[in-house]
Amino acid sequence: MSSLMDGIRKNSFVVFGRAGMDMFADPPGTKAEHAESFRSDLGGSSANICAGLCKLGARSALVTSISDDAVGRFCRNRLAHYGVETQYLRSLPGEARISLAVYESTMEDFQLVIYRNNAVDFQVTEADVDRVDYGDFGALITAGTVFAAEPSRGSTFRAFENARKAGLPVIFDIDYRPYSWPSPEVAAEVLSRAGEESDLIVGNDEEFGFMAGGIDKGLDKARELASRPGRIVIYKMGHEGAVTLADGQEIRTGIYPVTAVKPNGAGDSFMAGLLAGLAEGRDLRDAVLRGSACASIVVSQPGCAPAMPTTEALERFLASHPGPTPV
Repeated sequence: MSSLMDGIRKNSFVVFGRAGMDMFADPPGTKAEHAESFRSDLGGSSANICAGLCKLGARSALVTSISDDAVGRFCRNRLAHYGVETQYLRSLPGEARISLAVYESTMEDFQLVIYRNNAVDFQVTEADVDRVDYGDFGALITAGTVFAAEPSRGSTFRAFENARKAGLPVIFDIDYRPYSWPSPEVAAEVLSRAGEESDLIVGNDEEFGFMAGGIDKGLDKARELASRPGRIVIYKMGHEGAVTLADGQEIRTGIYPVTAVKPNGAGDSFMAGLLAGLAEGRDLRDAVLRGSACASIVVSQPGCAPAMPTTEALERFLASHPGPTPV
């Protein structure tokens, strides 16, 4: 685990995965189908993680492809707005398009519509990942969406190899989205391979259960992955909190209850808060709780990237909240 922690403490992350545009109905409480106006901002799981890390004082660079159009340029500009490094973005002409998510800020019959037809982020090539200066970073992060199609699947596994050669640990957010994959069987096989090649794995009970062939087998799958020395596995269970598995120990933590206005963005913010906490030298339990607090903050506000807390906002939340639920 020391090499994993040493990498994270450098507080400098190279992140693989998608950027996108989020459009969320305004004002909060408005159903998307009745909205007359929408707010726009950065979206996409990996881009959200990048923004969350930067807002918590870390350095992040996103490696992805974006469309060579106004929406692609919008995403590049918003990444730069949050302090995310964009030197590894490649703009592609043609018909491939960046992702668009349309949603609302109300938990009642929450609707999220994602447009990912001919997604441009699947066009990341081996040349794209080879031009990254891995030695300039402390750790690699990827979300599972990159593995759903070629060439980004093979390219990201190549990035894993490049990272290992440079001595970087690999951090994997399972982030299973069924609509992106050709079949559940392919997804289970590829995501399991990614897990085997990673040093820190974060996922929810459904994702681990999916990889194991049944939700009732998810925790056993997490324990199996955590049996490798030096690996950390975090098994999230929604409102029931999380189980962190490392070095033969199981650390159970609760959540910070809030009034949610939407469910999305929580996992991305959790990852940012977790890694920022570890980079500060906090112990694993404390870092997981900071990730949980970040997740609660994001679901209580509209949008994803704009809702990610700064360090100051996180500290204010922790100081004013009665604390995590008991486990």
